[in-house]
Amino acid sequence: MRDRVSQLIAQIVLNSGQPSDGVLHEVKRRILDSLACYFGAWGEESARIARESAVRYGGRKDGVTIWGLDAEASVEWCAFANAVGVRALDFNDTYLSLEPLHPSDMIPAIIALGEQLNCSGMELIESIAVGYDVGCRLCDSATLRKRGWDHVNYTMIGAVAGLSRLMKLDQNQIENALAIAVVPHMAMRQTRAGELSMWKGAAAANACRNAVFAVLLAKAGMTGPSQPFEGEMGFFKQVSAVPFKSEAWSDPVRCDGILRTFIKLHPVEYHAQSAVDAALEIYRMLGDPRSIASVRVETFEAAYTILVKDPEKWRPRTRETADHSLPYIVAAALHDGGVWLDTFTPAKIASTGIRKIIDVMEIVEDEQLTRRYPLEIPNRLTVKTIDGRTIVREVGIPRGHAGNPMTDNELVAKFNKLTTNILSEDRRKVIADVIWRLDRLQSITELTSLLKGLDH
Repeated sequence: MRDRVSQLIAQIVLNSGQPSDGVLHEVKRRILDSLACYFGAWGEESARIARESAVRYGGRKDGVTIWGLDAEASVEWCAFANAVGVRALDFNDTYLSLEPLHPSDMIPAIIALGEQLNCSGMELIESIAVGYDVGCRLCDSATLRKRGWDHVNYTMIGAVAGLSRLMKLDQNQIENALAIAVVPHMAMRQTRAGELSMWKGAAAANACRNAVFAVLLAKAGMTGPSQPFEGEMGFFKQVSAVPFKSEAWSDPVRCDGILRTFIKLHPVEYHAQSAVDAALEIYRMLGDPRSIASVRVETFEAAYTILVKDPEKWRPRTRETADHSLPYIVAAALHDGGVWLDTFTPAKIASTGIRKIIDVMEIVEDEQLTRRYPLEIPNRLTVKTIDGRTIVREVGIPRGHAGNPMTDNELVAKFNKLTTNILSEDRRKVIADVIWRLDRLQSITELTSLLKGLDH
C-alpha cells in the first residue's frame, strides 16, 4: 500500500511550475542572507570543527566547495559543514506555525548537490522554492516539539523534496527517498532542552546530510520502507501522534511557502526578535540602565516554553543557550542598547550588569498574546525605574517578519556587516551581483567559485 503523504510531496516536487517573481526574488534574498550568516560565523568553534572534519574525512579533489576554504569534499560532507556555518549564529531565517523551522538550513545541501550536478541558477531557485514550500506545509500540519521531537525532522523532509527536484527524480524515486530519510532518522528535541550545546546548530545540517544521502540512494534504485508516514509504526504513530492537517496540502501546485518566512534583524531565536525591538525602544528612554528597578516580560506560550522555562535560560553559560534565553536577550538589549555577535561572547555572558537586570526580571505567559501567535510574535515589556518611572513597550510584528519585511538595502547591509572581516568589498559586491542575477546563470559554479577561500 502506498503512502498518501509521500505521494502528495512527490506531486509538489513534480508539478510546481516556474516560481513567481516574488518567490524568485525571495530565494535570492535567502541565499544572500545564508552566506552572510555563514561567513559571519567563521570564527565559531562549531563551524570550524565542521569545516575541518569535512576536509579530514570527506575531502576529495573532485568534490564540491567547502565555503571559505580552498578545498573540496564530498557532497554529503559539504552539505553538513556549510549548513553548520549557516546556522551557527542562529541568525538565518525562520518560519513559525504549529512547528517552527529555519528553512534556509536546506540551502547549503541544495547548493552542494547543485554544484555537483552543474545545475543552472533557475534550477537551483526552483529546488530551493520547493524545499521551502514543503517545509512550511509540514510546519502547518502538526507540531513536533510538544511531543519531544525536533523540528529538523521537517527540515530533512523539505530538503529531500528540494533535492529530488534538483536531481529530477521520478514519482517512485521521490517516495523512496522520503522513506529512506524519514524512517531511520528521527531527531529528538533533547537537542534544545537544558544547557544547549554546539549540536543545536548542527542538528539541521545533519538532517540535510541525511536528505542528500537518501536522494542519492533513491536515484541509484534503492527502495525504502513502505508507508513512512501512514504505516502502523510510521511517523503519525511514533512522532506526530496525529495525521497531517489536510488543508496544508490542498493545493499541490502552489509553491510560495517562502513568502511567509522571516529574515532576522537580530542574532537571536526568532520568538525574541520583537522583545529586542521593544527593549531597544525602552533603552532609548531610560538614559542609564542602572536605573532599572524591575522588568516584567509578558510573552506567548512558544516563547516561554522554548526560551524561558529551563533554569539554564536564567544563567546561560554557552552562546547556544544565551541566544535562546529570553531573560538574557532582554537584559542584554536593555543594558547595551543593542544585540549583536559580541553579545554572546563568554565575557559578555558573564557580565555583572546584565545579570543584575536578569535578577530583577520576571517573565510570564499571557494567554491573550498566545492567541495572537503565530500571526504575530508579541512581546510586552514593562520597566520600572528607581526614580519611579514606568515604561511599557509592546511589539507584535518585528522588523524582518513577512508583515514587516527588511528591504534589499537592509539585507545587503546585514551581509556586509557580517562579512566585512572575511571578504573584501570587491568580492562582497560581486557575490551580491551574481545572486541578484542567479536566474540567468547557466551554471551555479559562477557563484560557488566566488565562495572559495577568504580575503582576510
